[in-house]
Amino acid sequence: MNGQKNKIKNQIIENINSFISQLEEKDKEMLEKAFDWIEIYHQNQKRLSGEPFVYHPLRTALTVSLWRLDLNSIIAALLHDIIEDGGVSFNEIKKNFNEEVAFLVSGVTKISGLNYKKASSDEEAENFRNMIFATSKDLRVILIKLADRLDNLKTLWALDKEKQKTKALQTLEIFAPLAYRLGLTNIGAQLEDLAFPYAYPEEYKLTKTLSGKRQKELENYLKKLVPQIEEELKNNNLYPVSIKYRAKHLYSIWRKLQKEEMDIKKIYDLVAIRIIFKTVEECYSALGVVHHYFKPVPSRFKDYIALPKPNGYQSLHTTVFTKEGRMLEIQIRTQQMEEEAEWGIAAHWFYQTLKDTKLYKKRKTFKMPRNLCWLNQLKEWQKSFTSSRDFLEAVKIDFLKDRIFVLTPKGDIIDLPEGATPVDFAYQIHTEIGNHIAFCKVNDQIVPLDYKLRSGEVVEIITNKNKHPSPSWLEFVKMADTKKKIQQVLKNIKILPETPKKNFTCKLEIIAEDKIGLLDDILNIVAKQQINILEHKGKTLKNKALLSFKLKVKYFSHLESLLKNLKKIKEIKEIKTEYL
Repeated sequence: MNGQKNKIKNQIIENINSFISQLEEKDKEMLEKAFDWIEIYHQNQKRLSGEPFVYHPLRTALTVSLWRLDLNSIIAALLHDIIEDGGVSFNEIKKNFNEEVAFLVSGVTKISGLNYKKASSDEEAENFRNMIFATSKDLRVILIKLADRLDNLKTLWALDKEKQKTKALQTLEIFAPLAYRLGLTNIGAQLEDLAFPYAYPEEYKLTKTLSGKRQKELENYLKKLVPQIEEELKNNNLYPVSIKYRAKHLYSIWRKLQKEEMDIKKIYDLVAIRIIFKTVEECYSALGVVHHYFKPVPSRFKDYIALPKPNGYQSLHTTVFTKEGRMLEIQIRTQQMEEEAEWGIAAHWFYQTLKDTKLYKKRKTFKMPRNLCWLNQLKEWQKSFTSSRDFLEAVKIDFLKDRIFVLTPKGDIIDLPEGATPVDFAYQIHTEIGNHIAFCKVNDQIVPLDYKLRSGEVVEIITNKNKHPSPSWLEFVKMADTKKKIQQVLKNIKILPETPKKNFTCKLEIIAEDKIGLLDDILNIVAKQQINILEHKGKTLKNKALLSFKLKVKYFSHLESLLKNLKKIKEIKEIKTEYL
């Protein structure tokens, strides 16, 4: 056993020496003290798997050292269970190490209290809130926690069935999405695949069965194809650092199967080829060679180098038809992009430190890259939630669900949850833009405000200072943050929670596909509801009819009936109501 412990310990030291050229004597002493402390304070403790407890903090620290984080992070990873399981206080850690190590250990300890099954209780949801607060103060807290969770999942089999499912669901809904948002693609995939069989055992078996045979056959095919691609690149004086292929991980296959009616043949990136170069110029040159050698599939090319994903991910993605008529995804990127795709924010930090080793040694805080400023946004955003339980549920939707990214007309990237609408987009730009939307254009075409945005679309919001939110928006907006802002405005203008019941004036705005006789159809329906039209006006813009009516309504039920019947006109895409 001691031989195995020493082996891990030596690996950690070797990893540290690979990115810190010379450890100062006091740093060596602090690291050795951390190794001694876990031996002392976890002495005679065993995990449910039966192994000595000390192996867990050692492996967690090994993972953190592989990410090339700083010495304080590695020491904190070694000590991350020492408060909860060793009975050591924050002040003792601060006194024997330093305040930064103590903060990191304390932060990870607070996260460990998060219990998915009890997430409905205010106490447990508050733990999640503490995690977000600690993470926004120092990102290394969540990085250490992800390394901790990764190792714990590998021995999940030792827990009882209920705890297995609890930990697995918590991983799939919170920790894996957090890893992806931090750009830790490799870690997110590992977390998902380790949790998948415990969270959804039957779905896991089905996915493994459906993908297994086809995946193996594709891998055998690629073994023959890769040398052909390499030869073609060399014929064009392009020499990749490496060409490799990777299988799509199981949980990702399962999620895609659900979208593709469980047809495995519709998943074209089951296995993808990845070509790595030294420079960006070589990447684009290689793309030209690939498209000349293989026929590209229309509309399946994505340039994430020119337009990176919000988490910083960069690569060229293209799908091609091979000579045998198969569809195949090929990814082309630089070595640095490969590192950042695998290790996300950890790799970003390492590349920054290479620029100035003196700065690395003096670094006291983790400077957050621009593409991760959503964490600071989240820290501010949580102040508007009085209930931690509401905050947890809102974060799952607004920040941790599948992401899309859309563009402003100026080319700025806006990161949104899948299913977000133009209203969600507008409020992410600025609250006042959301409050005064007149209409929205996507790729220069007018769309209804409940339109589901898709990645890569260019979204333009046209505002009017006389417009304000409609209660109907609450029925289709995606983000909890958007709903709160709409509700606040509606309360201020006294539209929510009460609406008039009789003898009131209202304004009706309609966006519809233009057609001959559309206005007559609308006027006939209004007349049947015993509603008086005080005034109306309209205009046509790119085959879209924009109509406005001022109505005198006797009973609210008449207005409800009017709206119901207007929605039966297939050309009508959106109806907004405003009480005057």
